[in-house]
Amino acid sequence: MKRDQSRVRTVALMGMLFSLAMTLSFFESFLAGLMALPPGIKPGLSNIVVIFAMLSLGRREAFLLALLKAGFVLLTRGAVASLLSLSGGLLSVAVMALLAGSACVTVGCRLLSVLGGVSHNTAQLAVAALLIGNHYLLYYLPVLLLAGILTGLLTGSIYLSLEPYLKRLFDRPQRRPIR
Repeated sequence: MKRDQSRVRTVALMGMLFSLAMTLSFFESFLAGLMALPPGIKPGLSNIVVIFAMLSLGRREAFLLALLKAGFVLLTRGAVASLLSLSGGLLSVAVMALLAGSACVTVGCRLLSVLGGVSHNTAQLAVAALLIGNHYLLYYLPVLLLAGILTGLLTGSIYLSLEPYLKRLFDRPQRRPIR
């Protein structure tokens, strides 16, 4: 019985995390336009949700979120955008999963987020260069690396400030209804 409750709780939590990631992704699309960022650069706010999933639920759930995000992109923006999302998301989660420890200290979470952002941008640029068939696109790599570092620092810092509240929100014990 407890095992079934745990699975149901995990599925419900994953649904909430996925909807939060999509909401943040939608919001950052508008934010990137308002901030007049260079092409292909977004703040990466949904990475906060992926880091939380990895550190709180596990690597498998973080990979599942990356797959779900790519599926959502397929439905809303098309196959090429989905392929870019999938490649960036999977490499980012793989790098973070290899480096994530059981406890995330202040410097650790920021570094984890930076490496996730840099690997995400690198994978997307490599896939874009392959799809277009033009290696000159790789000259944009320094811009994307700098963007990955800056946005990784931003999202890592936001995660650290939100982590206590997220843990309290999602680790709250079940209360019985008052009758």
